[in-house]
Amino acid sequence: MIAEPSVTLSAAEQLLAIEEIKQLFAGRLRCMDDADWDRYASFHTADMVSDTFGGPDGDRVVGAEAVAAAIRETLDGEVRIQSVHHGHSPEITLTSDTTARGIWAMEDHLWWQGEGGEEHLHGYGHYHEEYRKEDGRWLISYRNLTRLRVDATPGFAQRKNVHTTVED
Repeated sequence: MIAEPSVTLSAAEQLLAIEEIKQLFAGRLRCMDDADWDRYASFHTADMVSDTFGGPDGDRVVGAEAVAAAIRETLDGEVRIQSVHHGHSPEITLTSDTTARGIWAMEDHLWWQGEGGEEHLHGYGHYHEEYRKEDGRWLISYRNLTRLRVDATPGFAQRKNVHTTVED
């Protein structure tokens, strides 16, 4: 939580900024799990970059609306996936009065109906994010998900657009 030298906010303002970022993160996860696609993009900057969907070919998704469309297609596409995402133990560092970066321990559970019955994924890892304050509100400007472990049924390998690469 130690701010970098370019931060001029008071200690109280720094704590408030960090709390606002925590609320932003929690709200994004809730909207994702509730499939509230009308609000999902509003948690991100217009130029947001996500490397979460990169997979082996390294493709990025750029833009709040594009990120929202990608996660919507993943969770609410041809096969509906029920998800539960948890974010824990945030390490948030203010890098200026209007920028920050954070690392969150994460755990997610995904369930869907496959050809042979219920399929699932249980993942563990970290969200690496950057934040920017725009018009008085903190927003997510960058995200990458790194996974430490994935436990999944065999049918999960057939799912598209779900980042499951485990870090070495």
